[in-house]
Amino acid sequence: MGKFEIKENAKGGVSFSLKAGNGEVIGASEVYSSLASCENGIASVKKNAPIAEVEDQTIDEKAKNPKFELYVDKAGEFRFRLKAGNGEIILASEGYKSKDSCKNGIESVKKNAPDAESVK
Repeated sequence: MGKFEIKENAKGGVSFSLKAGNGEVIGASEVYSSLASCENGIASVKKNAPIAEVEDQTIDEKAKNPKFELYVDKAGEFRFRLKAGNGEIILASEGYKSKDSCKNGIESVKKNAPDAESVK
């Protein structure tokens, strides 16, 4: 089972990472100003990940929010970001070497996020 790992940074901000059952980081959040805001971000990922469509921007697909945007970054790596219904980015991935690996990351978020517990 996946888990959301919450971390405070030295400047007082709070962020989270979603980890798969094997401990691998699937995605990370922005830095929030409070723990409550961070927990709201986690709740939003849990709510939106299972219902989000995939918008493959490498082939110019379009999808409505909530959605996963699959894209290629400046370094040529595949990445995804999960956007909530309001269009805000609530989770972003690390770079993947292949599109299939990136798609697997999206499926891992869909699978792990809904039932993941939060830990500090």
